[in-house]
Amino acid sequence: MQLIRGVSMRIVGYGHGLFAVAMAGLAVLSLLYRDFAPIWHPLPLWFPWPQTVTLGTGLLLIAASAGTCFARTALPGTCVIGAYLTAWVLVRASQVAYQPFAVASWYGFCEALAPWLATCILFARLPATAPGSNPPLPVDGRAVRAARVLFGFSCVVFGLAHFAFAEYTAGMVPRWLPGPLQIAYITGFFHLAAGIGLSLGVLPRLAVTLEASMMSMFGLLVWLPSLIARPAPKWATPLQNQWSEIVVTLLLAASAWIVAESLRNRPWGIAGK
Repeated sequence: MQLIRGVSMRIVGYGHGLFAVAMAGLAVLSLLYRDFAPIWHPLPLWFPWPQTVTLGTGLLLIAASAGTCFARTALPGTCVIGAYLTAWVLVRASQVAYQPFAVASWYGFCEALAPWLATCILFARLPATAPGSNPPLPVDGRAVRAARVLFGFSCVVFGLAHFAFAEYTAGMVPRWLPGPLQIAYITGFFHLAAGIGLSLGVLPRLAVTLEASMMSMFGLLVWLPSLIARPAPKWATPLQNQWSEIVVTLLLAASAWIVAESLRNRPWGIAGK
């Protein structure tokens, strides 16, 4: 998307727009349920003023998500979202420390890590859209390249989860598609291939673009239909978790699109990281 000068908007791509919508969606969930449970853990009983904290965080995230779309507030809004996601990453990292050999622990960690990496890349890209501005990070510097490599690692973990929980994944495949178990394995392989390609610089632009497309299809073919299915599938209950998964799927897809858009000046063939 181009800069809309009349209202001083600064949206540097579809991924950026989707990312803002997804983060606002997480904020709305916090406001509705007054809890971080859909994406983190429930706040411990000893935590002071839990409803006040979730309410304040939700309102702040809504403001930050909207702020990322406007020139004057894009960087501060992105920093607020980055701080929020940093806390999410740390919470998920504690699970990895507790169960370092469990795929589920790494999946939860990478589910938080991927949006955080996308935020870093978005932070580097935003100033480059303003004439004469100097980006806080080189748009294609080492930090951004490292973020892409780690995002590729996250995709590899997503693929491993498809294999580790193949039966569960197969149960989520729409009934009108043949061979649900085979589809679970195939999509797992695609996650692996995309992650390896992005990390090693083998067709990286194509790899992450296909990854972003596949994640978007998950939301369209799996989670959105679950909202109208009666009765709701067992894996889509309760309603709170269902909405949480929809929003997190959108967030992951948006994150992949941000990474893909950061490579739009690269050739589609083999290139460096």
